[in-house]
Amino acid sequence: MTASTLLVTGAAGHLGRATLEHLLKAGHTRLVATTRNPEGLAEFAARGVEIRKADFDDATTLDAAFQGVDRLLIISTSSFDFPGQRLAQHKRAIAAAAAAGVKHVLYTSVVRADEAQSPLILAADHRATEAALIESGLDYTILRNNWYSENLAGDIQHALATGTLATATGEGKVGWVTRDDCARAAAAALASDFVGKRIVDVTGPAALSLPEIAEVLSRVSGKAIAFAALPSAVRQGIFEQIGLPAGLAQVLVNSEEAISQGWLSTVSNGVEALTGKKPASIEEFLRTLA
Repeated sequence: MTASTLLVTGAAGHLGRATLEHLLKAGHTRLVATTRNPEGLAEFAARGVEIRKADFDDATTLDAAFQGVDRLLIISTSSFDFPGQRLAQHKRAIAAAAAAGVKHVLYTSVVRADEAQSPLILAADHRATEAALIESGLDYTILRNNWYSENLAGDIQHALATGTLATATGEGKVGWVTRDDCARAAAAALASDFVGKRIVDVTGPAALSLPEIAEVLSRVSGKAIAFAALPSAVRQGIFEQIGLPAGLAQVLVNSEEAISQGWLSTVSNGVEALTGKKPASIEEFLRTLA
């Protein structure tokens, strides 16, 4: 087991909390977690995790938070208040890691982020962050996560209630991966003794389209679920109707358009290579919802 001091940023978020849980389960004791509001992680403090304040919009807090850390996981932020905000945050974190003498930096990106022609809005910040990390001279592990299976949850519940799974994804396939598998992979990579530079695709075991998922859901639930293809404009209207901000609705619709073009169909053995355990299938995930 590594004797390194391991730090997880964004630890109050879903992925951060799950990553900490896997690290604790594995018996790691030299753990640091950062968040803008340390009081929100009191339960982890009670379990021996050192909680430090870190605001990605304030470089001075990052400089202090990263002191004495050997291996650092930067979980990409969800800040979209203005263009360039998230990239600026990531660059501050990378600079602070270098200044603090962190030996290895991990970053959660998205599959095919390096391809400039990607239509995925989210890919641009990831691509630029990856470039900044590579140019920093630090050792790194870039974890290119595929789309979370959990992103389907709302649509699945609606489908179970109405009999129709309706999206703007068309026939496009996705290498769906659960958030927990991404957390397992991140925890294993953070706690490993790997030295050097690497990029790992973190995906589920197979790529499935939404029409195929409707078939699996029918089998799992015992209900007849049909797939309906929606125009992007209609899908955006639905998102806004349920109360999502227009900007977030646009990002979600854009992701479905990217799916329809095959941009998230990547499948790899990354999870198993990092953790020794295969990732959950989409059927296993659907059984938790049906």
